[in-house]
Amino acid sequence: MEHMFGQGHIVLGIDPGLTRCGYAVLAMKSAQKIEALAIGVIRTPVAHELPQRLAEIHSEIEDLLQQFRPHAVAIEQVFFQNNVRTAMGVGQASGIVLALAARAGCVVAQYTPSQVKNTVAGWGSATKDQVGRMVQQRLGLQSIPEPADAADAAAVALCHCSIAPFVASQQHAVLRSAQ
Repeated sequence: MEHMFGQGHIVLGIDPGLTRCGYAVLAMKSAQKIEALAIGVIRTPVAHELPQRLAEIHSEIEDLLQQFRPHAVAIEQVFFQNNVRTAMGVGQASGIVLALAARAGCVVAQYTPSQVKNTVAGWGSATKDQVGRMVQQRLGLQSIPEPADAADAAAVALCHCSIAPFVASQQHAVLRSAQ
């Protein structure tokens, strides 16, 4: 399902993780006016078994999709982790989000950490603090969202808000020229 990017566009940004899965729901009123509707973290207890933790993430993401009905879901795509166990958890949480977003009919986009940093902070090697400060500034928040997973999810959503209109207009131009 394709949605034109425009006024009132809702984006759910996700920083996937098994212990802490950051999320941010943003409403794009215009290219300059983006409002945070919800920013937070889904936490799963380390003491719980893996299937139960994944089921908790599934349930929480499903609730966010039903409550906010986003047009798009943007998720951070992580290619490298020092810890294989952590990488597996991130991959499993990502898979749940991707499947639920597709099933809900959302446009699904994945961005690398360097794409997010470059788009939000203007530099692909920006620190978490620099990204957090830009999230705070762009969304007009009183403080940087905490924990960092929440700020990262907002950055992923902001990245999508910046990139998607360009991609949509490019696709529209290609379609127009083909006719």
